Amino acid sequence: MSNTIINKVSESGLITLDLATLLPKDAVVGFDLKDYLFMELILKEKDYRTALQEKDWSAYENKIVSIYCSTDAIIPVWAYMLASVYLTPISSAVYFGNINSTKEQILLNNINNLSTEEYADKRMVIKGCGDEEIPESAYVAITHKLLPVAKSIMYGEPCSTVPIYKKKSLKI
Repeated sequence: MSNTIINKVSESGLITLDLATLLPKDAVVGFDLKDYLFMELILKEKDYRTALQEKDWSAYENKIVSIYCSTDAIIPVWAYMLASVYLTPISSAVYFGNINSTKEQILLNNINNLSTEEYADKRMVIKGCGDEEIPESAYVAITHKLLPVAKSIMYGEPCSTVPIYKKKSLKI
């Protein structure tokens, strides 16, 4: 009788894909237009332009920036565009939306650009738990991306998965 412990999970051929690895690598910071509103309600063009010209933009250098307004004010579209003019030359990227929606946009873009060659006819496990919060939209997007190529798709951890999809063989 052998006392060898066999790791059946590692021998199963399952490939685990952790969506957290597709989150943005650079820091994501916010640029809130609320700070440029008169009484947090009204954007005065002249004051806004002056404030942007005088602002120290170094805090946004080489960072991903989310432009948004955290108050319930009506912001003209050009105000977001003008902020983007100042942020684009120094940041690594500029997005519209809050920090969470920016992270989600980047994650979905990374999923969309993911090469699926290495996952062709493989048994995939999409990791379900982790330290990073992954939006539901990412799970839908990765399922859509892998469905044409994967042999099977499961959700969870290799030791405890929920089956999502299994490719059926054609009988002729």
